[in-house]
Amino acid sequence: MQTGNQSRLTEFILLGLTDDPGLQLPLFMFFLLVYMITLLGNVGIMVLVRVTPRLHTPMYFLLWNLSFVDICYSSVTAPKMLVNFFSENKRISFAGCVTQMFIFFTMGSTEVFLLTVMAYDRYTAICNPLLYSVIMNNRTCIYLMIFIYSIAILNALTHAIFTFSLHFCGSNKITHFYCDVPPILKISCSDTTLNEVVLVSVAGGLILISLIIILISYSFIVSAILKISSSDGRWKAFSTCSSHFICVTLFFGTLVFMYVKPTSSHSMAQDRVASVFYAVIIPMLNPLIYSLRNQEVKGAVEKLHNKHSFT
Repeated sequence: MQTGNQSRLTEFILLGLTDDPGLQLPLFMFFLLVYMITLLGNVGIMVLVRVTPRLHTPMYFLLWNLSFVDICYSSVTAPKMLVNFFSENKRISFAGCVTQMFIFFTMGSTEVFLLTVMAYDRYTAICNPLLYSVIMNNRTCIYLMIFIYSIAILNALTHAIFTFSLHFCGSNKITHFYCDVPPILKISCSDTTLNEVVLVSVAGGLILISLIIILISYSFIVSAILKISSSDGRWKAFSTCSSHFICVTLFFGTLVFMYVKPTSSHSMAQDRVASVFYAVIIPMLNPLIYSLRNQEVKGAVEKLHNKHSFT
């Protein structure tokens, strides 16, 4: 498709993960399974938090929102990727590409900020337990979520506007399975220097600031845990934040790889692997990690199971 500029561009072509016909069916089956587990796991967490009174706390309010974000986060990329495995028509409209990028960045940014707030929540619970109910009350949690979604939407708008104001005068084929900034910059015939600066400074800056806040929170958490005299007390305190720490490590590790470096240094093959991990795999892992490592969640699941079995 020959395009002179943005005004004449009507669609992109998503080349996907691979063009090897022998890998289409195995990859389709694998990612379909991953997506189904993602939906079941995160919906399960949301239902469990809603129906279990003992989980009506700020920590699990944030976890409920994390599960909601993970469902949206994976759903904006996975269905289109699954369809494209066997579709000859791998096109996505210009408006569809803008919408996909906007929702993806909104949900991705929200997850970054949510994990940061969850770290602060654990810091408050462990380091200031007497003030926890005062600091992390219902009103505070609601205001935090409004603030998080507002900043996430502004961040997504910034990247969408800067990216799709570029000119595209050559190929419209995106070497990716969804509309992300780095592969779109590579097919633009405009000077993308400003876009790279915006991507690294805004997206990368928000990621690094959030990561610094998380690391500072955990430094205080570890210090407070080490001061606990009993081993049972230390283990109980550690278990309340271990699931969150694992999720943070997985999510931020891939984000730093993707966005905290110049776009010119990106390898499309490496970026696609990293994108699969944080856009598809991590939303599946989060509910599994919280279910398997969090004693309160496991207890609530067992109690709910026993109640239904008795009924």
